[in-house]
Amino acid sequence: MKPKLHLLTLRATHPPGACSYTPIKTLLLSLLWIASTQAQNALWPCPDIGVPPEPGLARHLEPMPGLPTGWNLGAGQGADLGARTLAMASPEVQARATSPSTNAVATSNPTLHPGTESIWQDGVGQGFRSTTHTLSVEGGVGVGMAAFGSLQAHDLGLASLSYGHMWGPVLAKDHWWRGNFEYRIELFGGAQYSPESQWLVGLTPHLRYNFATGTRWIPFIDAGAGVTATGIAHPDLGGTFEFNLQPAVGTHWFVRDNLALTGEVRYMHMSCAGIDKPNNGVNNVVGMIGLTWFF
Repeated sequence: MKPKLHLLTLRATHPPGACSYTPIKTLLLSLLWIASTQAQNALWPCPDIGVPPEPGLARHLEPMPGLPTGWNLGAGQGADLGARTLAMASPEVQARATSPSTNAVATSNPTLHPGTESIWQDGVGQGFRSTTHTLSVEGGVGVGMAAFGSLQAHDLGLASLSYGHMWGPVLAKDHWWRGNFEYRIELFGGAQYSPESQWLVGLTPHLRYNFATGTRWIPFIDAGAGVTATGIAHPDLGGTFEFNLQPAVGTHWFVRDNLALTGEVRYMHMSCAGIDKPNNGVNNVVGMIGLTWFF
């Protein structure tokens, strides 16, 4: 059932003897004409589909009295009429008529964000991207040796936190030693538990080389030299400030693409380079195990 439409008409009444409209009145009448035409078209958008409108549905608006000859145009010419009328109006009226509607709905296309970039340069185990960072947490035990100048065996318990960054892309791609250099900074601390209880804390820069094996096992070699503060004293150390040397070998085993179990064995030497006496040194073989995040 077709909706019943009401005739939209505009009639202008004015005092007898009035012969013309001012430009602003003409503009207002024209805008009303356009609005009514668009409303009628919206209510009956398809006049040519072969079904005549019902008797009460007029398809043409009655002429507007007072407009110049030729301005009483059909619905299809309403836009031209509005444009010509708007051109006659003042700049202020034009600005108001052409300003965007405050009720317009803003639309935007969704932005797609790429996923997290892989840490691997050419797939798992093929070497790390040069932008890869690492964060490691480890703990372990150092077995003391009465050797290399030490008079006592100093057994240690240690914990370590380190941050690293790959130093350039994969090297030696066509050789068995292909891999990445990584520079690291390690903060470690712990205690001596034999022959007596003492504390120690240290900060050590490291240089590590990670071998690209093409598997989830990534072995490495590592070397570091830094500073230590400790309460360990006679007969092997003479002061609180000491240097430390730490060569190491170890491996990562990746349980996920960016998370690895890390194990290493390192030799740790502490001495003060002759700043204090005695300076026999403390020597340990340290086993460490922990987790390393790659990002």
